[in-house]
Amino acid sequence: MFYLDPTILLILPGMLLAMWAQSKVQRAFHKYAKVPARSGMTGSQLTRTLLANAGVTDIELARVHGTLTDNFNPASRTLSLSEDVYDSASIAALGVAAHECGHVMQHQSGYAMLGLRSFIVPMVNIGSGLSWPIFLLGFLFSWEPLILAGIVLFSVTVLFTLVTLPVEFNASGRAMRLLESTGALQADELSGARKVLTAASLTYVASALSAILQLARLLLLSGNRRRR
Repeated sequence: MFYLDPTILLILPGMLLAMWAQSKVQRAFHKYAKVPARSGMTGSQLTRTLLANAGVTDIELARVHGTLTDNFNPASRTLSLSEDVYDSASIAALGVAAHECGHVMQHQSGYAMLGLRSFIVPMVNIGSGLSWPIFLLGFLFSWEPLILAGIVLFSVTVLFTLVTLPVEFNASGRAMRLLESTGALQADELSGARKVLTAASLTYVASALSAILQLARLLLLSGNRRRR
């Protein structure tokens, strides 16, 4: 069967990098979540301050469950902070909150890559769930159109992960500038926030690499089947 094909080894580097990146961001976040910022601001207070300073009044701020579940949804104009960030006055919390505010600033300024990512999201939501089943059916029944359809659908997921990289890097850059300009973190505290955001960015790099390797495996499996 195809799942015993040696091409499965191709995806191992991505899996290992993803595990390492996730471990690194967890360690960095938990380390600096224990270090209080001298400003005393919580993640929610910083968010409200940054949005007010930017003249943004139509963004809903919400508290959500989980750890590192923070996100900004341009469609609903909702900025969600996890409980570990919303109520915390730690260096890690302020770094994460500023990062999400960076996404809001991207949206306000019409940052092209964020717009592209938002445009792709509906297609990814469909393609990510259907690409493998469609590919499997095509592979098992030797039907080339289904195999191609599965590959095309998964390619959209790969595109999404690649577009996500500049979006996240840019948001982190904006976050560091916001933290410095507002004085939410002092100079010696900024390095902690940068370490948290840098570790988080590695998870997106790992996700992109994993998706690329998965696509490469699909292409190899398809090519091998045609040569039989």
